[in-house]
Amino acid sequence: MKDLTFATLIAVWEEMFGQGVFWALVALAALITGLYLYVLIRDRAMSMRKFLWAQLSMPVGAIGAVWFVLAVTSSQLSDMGGPIDWLVLGGIAAVGAVGFAILVYVVQSLVRGPRDG
Repeated sequence: MKDLTFATLIAVWEEMFGQGVFWALVALAALITGLYLYVLIRDRAMSMRKFLWAQLSMPVGAIGAVWFVLAVTSSQLSDMGGPIDWLVLGGIAAVGAVGFAILVYVVQSLVRGPRDG
């Protein structure tokens, strides 16, 4: 593994999560992103109240993402050995937090409608 390519990263993620789980996560992320774009185009503006609730939900997403990765990979926090492990775990938490905030915003917008909030 001399070169770090996109194909190499996909192969590593497929090995870590399993092919089915990895591609299901990719499909879910694409669906949520598409719905987010739909909501933004439909509403033509961001609701600050919905955005605030989405931001307040970010810690739930961070904890959930870390828990999910630790469960799927059969790892534990005691397995974290060096600084890079903690940086990767922090990255997972950050991506989970942002992804969950987007999900919360989309769900609020679809349930409440464009005018409410």
